[in-house]
Formats: sequence, C-alpha cells, structure tokens
Amino acid sequence: MKKVSFAAFGGPDVLRLIDAEEPHAGPGRIRVRVRAAGVNPVDWRIREGQILGAHPVELPSGVGLDAAGVVDEVGEDVAGVEVGDHVFGEGSDTYAEFAVLSAWARMPESLTFEEAAGYPSVVETALRVIREVGVLPGQTLLVNGASGGVGSAVLQIARNRGITVIGTAGAANQDYLRGLGALATTYGKGWVERVRLLGRIDAALDLAGSGVLAELVELTGDPRKVVTIADLDAPEFGVRFSGVAGSVPDALAEAVTLISRGRLHIPVEKSYPLTEAAAAHIDSRAGHTRGRRVLIV
Repeated sequence: MKKVSFAAFGGPDVLRLIDAEEPHAGPGRIRVRVRAAGVNPVDWRIREGQILGAHPVELPSGVGLDAAGVVDEVGEDVAGVEVGDHVFGEGSDTYAEFAVLSAWARMPESLTFEEAAGYPSVVETALRVIREVGVLPGQTLLVNGASGGVGSAVLQIARNRGITVIGTAGAANQDYLRGLGALATTYGKGWVERVRLLGRIDAALDLAGSGVLAELVELTGDPRKVVTIADLDAPEFGVRFSGVAGSVPDALAEAVTLISRGRLHIPVEKSYPLTEAAAAHIDSRAGHTRGRRVLIV
C-alpha cells in the first residue's frame, strides 16, 4: 500500500510517499480502507519533533491520526461494527491507503468521507479544552485563533451550551466567525482593547500559539482561566498546556449527535491528494485556515 512516512524530524520536505506493508486490526481495533485523512497541526508538530511526550515517535514513522473510510477488518473483541461500514475515527498512520483505528463511530449519513475525516481529533480537542478551562453557561469565552478546525468546533459547541464566544481571526474570516455565532475581532495592534470593548472575559483559549498568553492572562485576570493547545511556553505564564486526549469514543458520540441535529458543521477549506501531504502541512502551518484541511486517499 501507499503511505506517507518520514525518517527524520524536520520540515515538510522530509515527508515521503512510500510502499509499505499493510497494517492489520489487532484485538479491540478495526482496519479501514482510508478514503480521507484529516490534517491536524499536531501532525506537523510531531513531524518537526515538537511534541513527543504525548505522541512518542519511533523513526521511520507514519503520519496522521484521523481518518474516514470503509471497514475491511474487524479485530477480536470488537462488537457493533462490520466489514463494509462507513466510519470515522482516530488511529495512527492515517495518511495511507489502509489504517488501523482505535476509536471510531459510524459516519452520519449527511457527511461525505472528505467532511467526516476532519472531525475526530478536532471535536475531542474542542470538548476537552472547553472542559479544562472551566467556562460555564452565561459566561464569556475568548478564543484566540478561532477560524480553524478546533476553533470552529469550540465556537459552535460553546454557543450550544449557552456560552458567549468572542473569536479572533484574520480580517478575511470575520464574517465566518459571526456566522458561527461569535463576536468577532481581528488580530494585530490594539486587539486587546478591541476585545475589551466586546465584553468581560471569563476564560480564554489559545488555539493559534501566536505568543499572546500574557495578554490572555491579563484579559481573564487569572492564568488558571487560560488554556493553550499551541504555545509550548505556557508554563512560563502559569497557563495550562493541553496536549493529552481524553475519551475519543465519547467525543465521537457527541460529534455524531451534534452533527445529526445540525448543531455542528466544520467546512473543508481545501483537499489534497496523498501525494501533496507536504503542501497540506505547509498550508496548515501557515494558519488562517477556515475550517479543515484533508487528504483524499
């Protein structure tokens, strides 16, 4: 099978499309014929060697956590899924023609494979950071870097829970944020004052890693009310860095419910063939994403 791999940490040029042996579903696992794979910032952070604690890497390594596809192997002790089912979920080395998933759910009928691939890690992360930052219904949550996949999910989930959301993003994404129910403002000089004009901030999430933790602490008045998934300098500011996933099956179940009720939609900004995984990483790292990026396999 074809698979994206890297033999050394580094830039996107270390990615190679290689011929590899097919993986197989062990106990408690399923294998899918991958139709689409989600592209997440954690993918290129791992490739660069940034995040190794929560995601230990043995080189050479495959790439990718999220996938949507058709079940073609079911491991021992697995119930409720059959060969031929359309599923989306999380596993390992999903930038490939076949991948083994450790957590999955049946795809909502309203989703294509391309759309479904963009949800698993994104929704788990969104649910986790909302929980960790402790924001409650009736309060206001500031989201730095709100237009990407996780931000899109956070805004919709928080609004669905009765939380007011303020999102920061580039000028081109202001209407997109407003369409998700957020009060929107731009990055750049004077952004802290623009946020203050929109309301009192009870909690804040940093999804962009753009060096604004000090300002987020200032706006909330307490580093314990700030959580980041993207700034490794978090300990210097007393801010929590969230990098270890919670229950992916629970997150997928909630995603299915929200999607089926029309309360969660994350658009696919751009799709790439497997041969252009490096380009997908370059674009993801550049930021300014509106929704998700995925690979079509």
